[in-house]
Amino acid sequence: MITIKEIAERANVSRTTVSRVINNSGYVSDEAKKRVLKVIEETGYIPSEHAKSLRTKKTKVIGVILPKISTETSSRLVKGLDEVFAKEGYQILLTNTNLELEKEIEYLKLLKSRHVDGIILSATIINEPLLEAIRQLNIPFVIVGQYMPGLPNVLFDDYQSSKDLVYFMIKKGYKHIAFIGVDEKDRSVGYLRKNGYLDAMKENNLPIEKGWVQKGTFDVDSGYQCMKHIMDFSEKTPVAVFAVTDRLAIGAMQYIKETGLSIPDDIAVAGMGASELSRFISPALTTIDFFIEEAGREAARLLLEQVNGGISHEVIRTIKHRLIERSSI
Repeated sequence: MITIKEIAERANVSRTTVSRVINNSGYVSDEAKKRVLKVIEETGYIPSEHAKSLRTKKTKVIGVILPKISTETSSRLVKGLDEVFAKEGYQILLTNTNLELEKEIEYLKLLKSRHVDGIILSATIINEPLLEAIRQLNIPFVIVGQYMPGLPNVLFDDYQSSKDLVYFMIKKGYKHIAFIGVDEKDRSVGYLRKNGYLDAMKENNLPIEKGWVQKGTFDVDSGYQCMKHIMDFSEKTPVAVFAVTDRLAIGAMQYIKETGLSIPDDIAVAGMGASELSRFISPALTTIDFFIEEAGREAARLLLEQVNGGISHEVIRTIKHRLIERSSI
């Protein structure tokens, strides 16, 4: 294997010059740079990543902690991250908590021990042990989807998007709207989206009947069971249902179909997330697009700013959203 010393000899330059060309650092004349690059191309020289990391103190690896690696949201987020990191020569090391909170702290420690250049966390529930673990990291860090004080945050406008969707349903003529949410410990999806629904109903002086507000998990079957509970135990049958994720909405739609009711003629349905399946289910699901890929790109840019000596204080970047009207309403 050819060495930097041999490249320097063939290009008739110093080893320092070769190193500067390889690492794109320091001044090198155009003529010397051309000679070095020509030798590198002719020999097929590939710099040792380990050796580079020793010199630059960077591993060119970014740790990413995901709540559930199999979901479409996670894959879209990673796609956005990779678009930015790959251009800068960074690799991504993915970890999956499978919605187990204790694994978030475990993976934070693991990634730090692997000397990653930074960490991006897509979190669900924020608690004090997690906050303390992050404070002790002392490496570049960005959180996506939940707010953490003192850190760079990439957020979705969960409250306003939820409110916008319910207002849209009301303007379409639906007054009796049920709700399927998730645990409010998840501030973004559980608490803020629920409050958007409640405030939209309140501002329009619309009643929320007993049994219309149900709490599930993130599974399709949970949406099915919540809709069953609404239909079986509510004092009055709603004319529409709003679910805080597409998966919950799709589960609700399945139960409605099984009862022999029509969507949207008998009950309209809306979700959030703009999943691929939301386009193809029948009827196609009205939903909110959160531009997940852009959130990934923004998180990557924020992290690279830190890695390169930039921001290390609290920053909030809120990603825009759009309502997609389809035939479920």
